[in-house]
Amino acid sequence: MIRNNEKRMLILQQFKEVMGKKKQNTEVDVVLIGGGIMSATLGALINELNPDINIEIVERLDVVAAESSDAWNNAGTGHSALCELNYTPEQADGSVKVEKAIKIAEQFEVSKQFWAYLVEKGVIQDPSHFIRQVPHMSAVFGEKDVRFLKTRFETMEKETLFKGMKYTEDKSLLEQWIPLMMKDRAANEPMAATRMDIGTDVNFGALTKDLINYLRTKDNIKLSLHQEVKDIEREDDGRWEVEVKDLKTGEKRDIKAQFVFIGAGGHSLLLLEKSGIPEAKGYGGFPVGGQWLRCTNPEIIAQHRAKVYGKASVGAPPMSVPHLDTRYIDGKQALLFGPYAGFSTKFLKQGSYFDLPASIKLSNIKPMLSAGLDNLPLTKYLITEVMKKPKDKLDALKQFMPTARLEDWAIEKAGQRVQVIKKDPKHGGVLEFGTEVVSSADGSIAALLGASPGASTSVAIMIQLLKRCFPERAKSDEYRKKLREMIPSWGQSLNDNPELCAEIRSHTHHVLQLD
Repeated sequence: MIRNNEKRMLILQQFKEVMGKKKQNTEVDVVLIGGGIMSATLGALINELNPDINIEIVERLDVVAAESSDAWNNAGTGHSALCELNYTPEQADGSVKVEKAIKIAEQFEVSKQFWAYLVEKGVIQDPSHFIRQVPHMSAVFGEKDVRFLKTRFETMEKETLFKGMKYTEDKSLLEQWIPLMMKDRAANEPMAATRMDIGTDVNFGALTKDLINYLRTKDNIKLSLHQEVKDIEREDDGRWEVEVKDLKTGEKRDIKAQFVFIGAGGHSLLLLEKSGIPEAKGYGGFPVGGQWLRCTNPEIIAQHRAKVYGKASVGAPPMSVPHLDTRYIDGKQALLFGPYAGFSTKFLKQGSYFDLPASIKLSNIKPMLSAGLDNLPLTKYLITEVMKKPKDKLDALKQFMPTARLEDWAIEKAGQRVQVIKKDPKHGGVLEFGTEVVSSADGSIAALLGASPGASTSVAIMIQLLKRCFPERAKSDEYRKKLREMIPSWGQSLNDNPELCAEIRSHTHHVLQLD
């Protein structure tokens, strides 16, 4: 009897101890959710503009840059519209629109300036760790597409940002540019290509790690790994309470912050919905997966040094534009072809198959259903791509490389992308390809939704986010002075100022070792 009472007392004591534990609370100025290129870029900008701000970066995995920012999960192209044909759509009259290409090219120049500033400051020690010069090329096959590419070239070469672009239909010159693609190609096949030598390959995973490793050296900046955000709520005092669960111990804690940025890739939509802000209502997500063919033969890899983009198949999403792609990963040259699109209900590569169903709410079900009905051919295309066998994938590669053999290539899984679905008064909902920042009316919380060309234009996007969310601070002379120090061309159009464009490119390319 005494022993039973002792056991009961011990159990009661343990229960009191567990119940008596208070949930750990942390107070910071800024919470950055997601350990990818967007959070790393925003953290670096905030630290430069206001080094006293307390920041906590929360990442659900045990390393940073393991999802969309990882080198194997994205194209690594410094998206500057030099070769991406989907940024220069052909019009009904045969003309080509280049406004979007100019905008993206301007934004990439902003990124390069900021990266050069960080190299000069010593934040990044070796730029070749994350960026290399690799020519950007567009290649097309067939008379119709050759006409399109020539018109595109003639339109783009008039713009300052695209000066230096070369165009050819000459097979002998193409054999010099892309010998791997020209070997055993039919002599009578109509073909054309453009080339820009100032193109780049960017390892966004390496860049993210460089930035976050630097931020971690600051006493006022903390990185929390293996921490999953479970909820986001607005407090009565206007601050945000972010509930975080430690995936190793199971313990939960709250982080209180004045400002929250959600840069969690595909999971951004799910977390934005938890915030309950009215601005998030009506947004949905359409997940698109993918695969690469990765060359395993060093002799073949050495024969190709360019990023060669073609035209997307009919019905294919823009991020599935086929390209034969030279990459530099972990210091080694690699060669990829793809990506082959696919469909999965996951919002992250390491996500859950319940991500898509969990994202459906009363506020977005109509836009999502409308967009789904309007894009049934896209869904069918993605499912068809999933069902393709390795031989079918090889057939697509052979258009780029006639001598391709299956034994020289292996399947590599690419990252997940979640495209934005928005309300539309005419269609009910529309599917958009690109990136979009959604923020609360008072600017205290913001999320980045969508995909390409996000990473390449991350600096310009995050500066606009700071302007939207911290408008008074962004108006200060000190802020503007620092911004111009980091990005000398800020507020000016390089495309409208040839001398400034040449000066900026000369400096950034020298610092980044791209010349």
